[in-house]
Amino acid sequence: MRILRVGDHAVLLELADGDEVDAWRAELMRRRAAGELRAIEIVPGARTVLLDGVTDVAATAALVGGWGPPPAAAPASGDLIDIPVEYDGEDLADVATAWGTDEAGVIERLSGTELRVAFCGFSPGWGYLTGLPPELAMPRLDTPRQRVPAGSVALGGEYVGIYPTASPGGWRLVGHTDVTLFDVTADPPALLTPGKRVRLVARVPAPVEVGA
Repeated sequence: MRILRVGDHAVLLELADGDEVDAWRAELMRRRAAGELRAIEIVPGARTVLLDGVTDVAATAALVGGWGPPPAAAPASGDLIDIPVEYDGEDLADVATAWGTDEAGVIERLSGTELRVAFCGFSPGWGYLTGLPPELAMPRLDTPRQRVPAGSVALGGEYVGIYPTASPGGWRLVGHTDVTLFDVTADPPALLTPGKRVRLVARVPAPVEVGA
């Protein structure tokens, strides 16, 4: 682990992998709740944890550096968020080919896997979801799309993500959801926050009524 000063009020922990990030995030949250650490924000990343809003950067860095490695993070607990997804993405067939299955196999794998929000970024409300095995990682598109609709469910590298708003994007689209992921009037505004458990439940499209 490397501990770096970031400006006048933040400390950055550089870590080896996502498991270390999980462990340190849980440990830092525990110590802050116990009054052993003062930081306004504890922000996990792919390989980092940022402590923002600390009053004494040098003292905080020394304090954290003196703690031994934290225990491995416990399995995710708490509420499980079920997000209904219509698996109709334009890259679904390509993902099926890459995974050596058919489209139904991709849907079964994604809807049957419990994911977890590892960290947030890219845009407000975007959660990077982990839980798929490494061999299912999908490369991003060579040329990003200029506009991806809000609610699009996509795969990029080792992560699954859902576009909170319409934006450019190069991830592989497998479906979409109507769930609101970011609402400035909600508390918290983001539905998906680090540590949350998520299932992308397959939604069956409503039948189309045929007139008499």
